[in-house]
Amino acid sequence: MALYHDEKIRLFSLTSNQPLAEEVSKALGVELSPCEVSRFSDGEIGVNISDTVRGHRVFVIQSTSAPVNERVMELLIFIDALKRASAKEVIVVLPYYGYARQDRKAQPRQPISAKLIADLLTVAGTSRVICLDLHAAQIQGFFNIPIDNLMAMPLFYEYIKKHDIKDAIVVSPDHGGANRARKLADAIHTDIAIIDKRRPRPNVSEVMNVIGDVKDKNCIIVDDLIDTAGTLYNAAKALKENGAKDIYCFASHAIFSGEAVKRLSDESLFKKVVVTNSICLPEEKKFNNLEILSIADLIASAIQKVLDDTAMSPLFF
Repeated sequence: MALYHDEKIRLFSLTSNQPLAEEVSKALGVELSPCEVSRFSDGEIGVNISDTVRGHRVFVIQSTSAPVNERVMELLIFIDALKRASAKEVIVVLPYYGYARQDRKAQPRQPISAKLIADLLTVAGTSRVICLDLHAAQIQGFFNIPIDNLMAMPLFYEYIKKHDIKDAIVVSPDHGGANRARKLADAIHTDIAIIDKRRPRPNVSEVMNVIGDVKDKNCIIVDDLIDTAGTLYNAAKALKENGAKDIYCFASHAIFSGEAVKRLSDESLFKKVVVTNSICLPEEKKFNNLEILSIADLIASAIQKVLDDTAMSPLFF
C-alpha cells in the first residue's frame, strides 16, 4: 500500500537497519535517496549526500543499536550535513533509541545518558523524532522538539488474536513494566502477573517471587527490550516452577547480546519469542522459536501523518 505524498521530501537510511528502511520506502511509495557513509583511517566518520535536500523535509532512519556509539555519531554527523545543505526539516526515525535505559540517576554520580542523547540530537539540528517503545515514557520530556513514541503493542495484540492463545495471563518481568502488561491484558481481557526481582548490577537479575496465579496458564511475557535475556530466562523458570504451561515472550527490541540466543532458543522454556525488526538481526542471532514482526507499515503511516499534519493517535494502542 503506497502512501505517497506529493511534496519535496527525502528518505534516507544509514547503516543500522537497511532492510527496514527498504520496507518503509516501499510502503510509503518514496524511494530511498542515495548516501554514502565512509570511515577515515583513524575511524572518523564521513558522509556524502548525492541528491539536493535544499528546502526538503528529510526523514532519516537509523536505529542506534550495536555498535551504539558508532550509530549515534553516524546519525549526528548526517544530521549536521543535512542542516548545512539547507534541509527544511530533519525528522529522525529511531526505531531503537540507544542509551534509553539510562533515563535517571539510580545512584549518586550517575549520568542521565538518555537526556544527553536527546540534547545531542536537538543541537545537531533535528526538527522532530519518531521512535518506538521508549524504555521509559518520560524520555519524551527530555526533548524540546516534537517526539512521537509509537507502540508495537497493536502488532502483539494481533499476533495473540491470530494464534488464539487460550487460558492466557500477561506477565510483566518486573514492577516497572506493569503498566505495559496491564494495557495488553485489558485488550485481551485477562489478568496480569508480575515477577518480583532485584538487579544487583547491570545485566544481572534475580527473581524473588511471582505475584499472581500462573498455574495451568499460558504466560505472555511482555517487555520493551531483550538484551542478555537473563531476566526473561529467570522469569520463565520461575513461572514453570509455579505451574505455568506454555510461555510466550513479546518484546519490541531484540538486542540479543551475550547469552541471549542460547537462553531464548530453549524451547523447553519458551514456546515463542516474538520481536519486531526495530533492530536488524544477523542470521546467527535467529533461532527456531523466534518470530519477527515488521514495523514498516507503522513507521510509514507515522511519516505520512507528519507529512499530512494529521493526528498520530490512531496509531496508538
